[in-house]
Amino acid sequence: MLETSARLLRLLALLQTRREWNGPQLAEALSVTTRTVRKDVNRLRALGYPVHASAGVAGGYRLGAGTSLPPLLLDDEEAVAVTVGLRTAAASGGVEGIEETSLRALAKLEQVLPAHLHRRVSTLHDSIVELAPPAAAVPAEHLTAIAAAIRDHQRLRFDYEDHQGRGALRTVEPHRLVHTRGRWYLVAWDVDRDDWRTFRADRMRPRAGAGPRFSPRSDRDGDLVG
Repeated sequence: MLETSARLLRLLALLQTRREWNGPQLAEALSVTTRTVRKDVNRLRALGYPVHASAGVAGGYRLGAGTSLPPLLLDDEEAVAVTVGLRTAAASGGVEGIEETSLRALAKLEQVLPAHLHRRVSTLHDSIVELAPPAAAVPAEHLTAIAAAIRDHQRLRFDYEDHQGRGALRTVEPHRLVHTRGRWYLVAWDVDRDDWRTFRADRMRPRAGAGPRFSPRSDRDGDLVG
């Protein structure tokens, strides 16, 4: 049986890999009793991790969002992916104002990377050649507002400047954000034009306030890669 501290780390890692576990599943994975699972969940809560429990015989557990970000446990592949992503964002992520933030996060992560992972990340990064900088950077808060509207299926209102420099207020049902060739695009159903449209995100200025909810239309993902 794992020592308590090691078991807590293992429990935290399990809770981060699946939306919900029941008590017997966690007990089996940790080779402990369901009573020990309940005690360990309470220990995690005392450390600031918001572990929610659902009613029922089995007892479901889910790691929720708290008021502050608790430490995350990453496996080797996840750590490599995050590190490479941060390096890319710091160099040319196409998101305005994210470079310095990415560098700070990268410094924290690389400080604790094991030597074998540090070598893997360095080898991969040295093999990548950046051919061109992003064509147009987009403020991070604009991308966040667009992504939130997509996630919540809420209409999005924004001021848009076309390629001729003309401005107009647009109302859309946002579907997907696409990043290609250094630019961000929004694929959305244009409410006023009653048709699908693609908008360059660097030309968008989202209006404040969430719009009414809508039912998602048929998926166009096949068209996006076509």
